[in-house]
Amino acid sequence: MTTNKERLVLVTGATGQQGGGAARALLSRGVRVRALVRNPNGEPAAALRRLGADVVGGDLGDRASLEAAARGADAVFSVQPSEGQPQYGVTSDDELRFGKNVADAARAAGVRHLVYTSMAGLLPGTGVGHFESKWQIEAYVRSLDVPFTILRPGAFFELLTQPSFYATPGTFTFLYPPGHRIPFIAADDIGAIAAAAFAAPDAFAGRTLELAGDVLTGEEVAAALGRATGRPLAFATVPAEALRQNPLIARVVEVATKLRVDVDIPSLRALHPGLKTLAAWLDAGGAARIPVTSPA
Repeated sequence: MTTNKERLVLVTGATGQQGGGAARALLSRGVRVRALVRNPNGEPAAALRRLGADVVGGDLGDRASLEAAARGADAVFSVQPSEGQPQYGVTSDDELRFGKNVADAARAAGVRHLVYTSMAGLLPGTGVGHFESKWQIEAYVRSLDVPFTILRPGAFFELLTQPSFYATPGTFTFLYPPGHRIPFIAADDIGAIAAAAFAAPDAFAGRTLELAGDVLTGEEVAAALGRATGRPLAFATVPAEALRQNPLIARVVEVATKLRVDVDIPSLRALHPGLKTLAAWLDAGGAARIPVTSPA
């Protein structure tokens, strides 16, 4: 039987929210982590080294670097940037290529477990580029002779820190219409659930898990934010005209409001007892990151 200290997990995206959460959760369990980063000389990479990770440079677009990084690993955590994250400057075709590259590197290394993070409630045929690329990566992962687990996280609580949602003083202006229930999760909790799956690969092989720590309407989010910050917030939906000016976001909202995500939160909390609700995330430091403005 392999012990934690003998196991080695390659974590892609190790300086990002999900990969960083997975790396920290694995290290806290005593699992060896090989952290793949684009800039091994940066401070985020140095922070991982201080925690005990073996940091290696690599590029998701470079199969050779991925195969070198995966060599000798027992498992791989796979996450890619997407078109829905404009700060990374990637296309949906890039995301698909990156996801396949990681899966191929895992197969070449003969790993025992590949954990891929996708998105909540995913269905094909949405017409949204980064939804389709994730669906195609899921299909590719399932087609390989590699034991896999697919994680489908909901919206990150960290999304709520974006200043644009608080531009109108005293108001939380969100993307979805009143009454629409949204699955949310803390980025670190995705990593913790991944670590739990890596600890029991046979139990999680072939499974797809929808992830959330809370499922809330926009009105409930606004109320929770108001309580935590001490500044009551009204709820409003982003105006249709503003959405029309950004066709990608408009299509994402249209599709997302039709998705029905079935999340078994009690089972997830049994797997990861620290799974946070919005209130718990706010209490744990999230409230200080909410850029609320007061009405004049």
